[in-house]
Amino acid sequence: MSNRRTVVGVMGAGEGASASAMRLAEELGECISARGWVLLTGGRPAGVMAAASRGAARVEGHMVVGVLPGEGTGDDRQNTADLDLAVFTGMGKARNVINVLSADVVVICGGGGPGTTSEAAHALNGGRPLILLAVPALWREFFYSLSKGVESASDVQECCRLIEDRPTEA
Repeated sequence: MSNRRTVVGVMGAGEGASASAMRLAEELGECISARGWVLLTGGRPAGVMAAASRGAARVEGHMVVGVLPGEGTGDDRQNTADLDLAVFTGMGKARNVINVLSADVVVICGGGGPGTTSEAAHALNGGRPLILLAVPALWREFFYSLSKGVESASDVQECCRLIEDRPTEA
């Protein structure tokens, strides 16, 4: 039996994230850490990933992992969100696959652009549970059409209950 902590991937818009998505992400990060789970994000100091990391870092015993697009050289090495562990991939946007496959469950917070959409699609392809938190109706309709397993939540507490209640593999 493994003692590995649950890894929750939180994905969403970077630059251009709405104020409401950032508030939700910060609250979600805090909720994730308070439950003893690991927060995994794209690691950059922007948008949903920065807000979730900031919220998680407020909780004692937090673990915040960022999977970053760059190689971690020069100034790029310090250009991160509030992370405990920075994973520099040198893979640019291709790191989205690593983000998703490293998570036990993926939460899309507030929607986003093509990068966030790809992360949601990779979650479905990779067999990861996908929770849509406060996303536009069009997102819900589209991802529901791809998989009956997609769940949605309108607030952080509901989202965390869905994570807690998800079936675990034996």
